[in-house]
Amino acid sequence: MEALAGSALRGASPFLGGAKAALNPMAVRPPQFAPKVKRVIYLHMSGGPPHLDLFDYKPELVKRDGQLAPDDFIKGKKFAFTTGTPKLMGTPRQFTQHGREGIWISDAAPHFQSIADELCVIKSMHTDQFNHAPAELLLFTGSPRQGRPSLGSWVTYGLGSENENLPGFVVLISSGVQPSAGSSAWGTGFLPSVFQGVQCRSKGDPVLYVGDPPGMDRAMRRQTLDALRSLNELQAAELGHPETATRIAQYELAFRMQASVPEVMDISREPANVLEAYGAKPGEASFANNCVLGRRLLEQGVRFVQLFDWGWDFHGTSPKEDIRNGLTEKMARTDKPVAALIRDLKQRGLLDDTLVVWGGEFGRTPFREGRTAASEVLGRDHYPDAFSLMLAGGGVKHGISYGETDELGFSVVKNKVHVHDLQATILQLLGFDHTALSFRFQGRDFRLTDVHGQVVNDILA
Repeated sequence: MEALAGSALRGASPFLGGAKAALNPMAVRPPQFAPKVKRVIYLHMSGGPPHLDLFDYKPELVKRDGQLAPDDFIKGKKFAFTTGTPKLMGTPRQFTQHGREGIWISDAAPHFQSIADELCVIKSMHTDQFNHAPAELLLFTGSPRQGRPSLGSWVTYGLGSENENLPGFVVLISSGVQPSAGSSAWGTGFLPSVFQGVQCRSKGDPVLYVGDPPGMDRAMRRQTLDALRSLNELQAAELGHPETATRIAQYELAFRMQASVPEVMDISREPANVLEAYGAKPGEASFANNCVLGRRLLEQGVRFVQLFDWGWDFHGTSPKEDIRNGLTEKMARTDKPVAALIRDLKQRGLLDDTLVVWGGEFGRTPFREGRTAASEVLGRDHYPDAFSLMLAGGGVKHGISYGETDELGFSVVKNKVHVHDLQATILQLLGFDHTALSFRFQGRDFRLTDVHGQVVNDILA
């Protein structure tokens, strides 16, 4: 494992741990300091939810609906599909305050309203990218270009996995389309590939090709793997390549998954009242089903669960992208299972040491999108300068709204939180100094936050 010896965690490799760690790259490893959470479930709404119609209420923007956007706010800026001087668009949604601290949440998310006291809503997020793929890459890998390890890979690299029969990092996708960043959003980049996210499915075979072919029973599979292991160990001893150890570990994990995955992925084992709370239906492919699966995976010791849901690009190019009925329909399939997930984790005693994240890769403009400005369908363009994101669970303050944007929603004016700051904060909650969790590659120590990032201490409990 000589290549792994180049990794750095305050000057020491997290793989230093004797023969067990050398033979099992996913062995449990301690964090740098006492963590607030043990696991993460990240719910990514791919496309960029319209935060101005969900969390960031702007009465002044509503008053000035239809007016030309002030030149001071748009001068020199580039937008994905808007040119010239667009018209401001106030939200058509009805906003009310909820919870002890009066968090503003729109009527599009009634189930979020009901769990307001569990939420930490950050209204001052911002990013550097205004197109989907680079924005998702920046959010999940720390760089807008391909080739860097993903957030979930960094977490499992640092902590290992608590269940040797399941992957440490699992990915679930709904709405039929992969995120714009593709598998790079859960890839390992230059980290050993054992830390890559494993994509599972809520319909059909949970993991493709994990089953044995016709004519091969479990005993024969064991004999085959034993022979392959002996050959790989000879190669590992001779060449010392870390991917050889990864290959051994992945073959063995796949063998164990043949027995463990079908059971944990079978949501029909859940009581009817639990399925009803989530809006889940066994046998279907849906976000609700994935939320149930996410909880079951967390219960079984999976370290990082990542859900991707497609269809949040509310440009207004079709009725599905309208911030009125389109958003109502999309949220109806989303906020109920998310609220149920948070309640379920709390009821099972898991919420205190689990971090739940909900959000997109950027926000939406305070004005109408250029291509659809004359349409009856209301939509907004991509917007990197300000957006909202929701946290819940261990280590973060509950029932609060953090940060502010200006009265029209163009810029963050209080408590800016960059995506690198979010990454640093997630690692902090897991027990890591983000500047010290690194991996040496091509002569440089790389980390998730690159040379950026500040922990958002104000939101920590």
